[in-house]
Amino acid sequence: MSKPATTEDARPALAAHVASKGTEVREKYGRPSIGWPELVALLQDRSLVRYPCEIVFDAARLLPGEFAYPAPKGARPEDGFTLFVHPHFARRLDEVPLLVLYQLVRVNYGEFAGPAEAEGFGAAALGMARDDYYRTLCALADETVDEG
Repeated sequence: MSKPATTEDARPALAAHVASKGTEVREKYGRPSIGWPELVALLQDRSLVRYPCEIVFDAARLLPGEFAYPAPKGARPEDGFTLFVHPHFARRLDEVPLLVLYQLVRVNYGEFAGPAEAEGFGAAALGMARDDYYRTLCALADETVDEG
């Protein structure tokens, strides 16, 4: 008798799928790198970003030390998301893709996707090792701690 499948059983498949989508992002938008113009184009691409997203530089919806957060605009994902990004990065647009890519996993896959999937997606999209991507995100998040 086999045991019933659990959400944890699906995690490896999700991780592989998310990394594959990250590689698609890199192939389509990341040559040679994903900057602000490429990010704006990516957010319009429904084959890679399932729901409409707009970026707003505002820390009011962020927790202390949080660099970005995808807030739903309505009750359904189809209503879209506002990607709140800490205003610290408003004049550093080339760093914003690192922050937003991490959030896109939550937009595309909802609550089921966690930090591991977000790191795998962002790292693949940027052509970085996962540990390097994680360290970079942590350093960027640390910059916002004193700013609230």
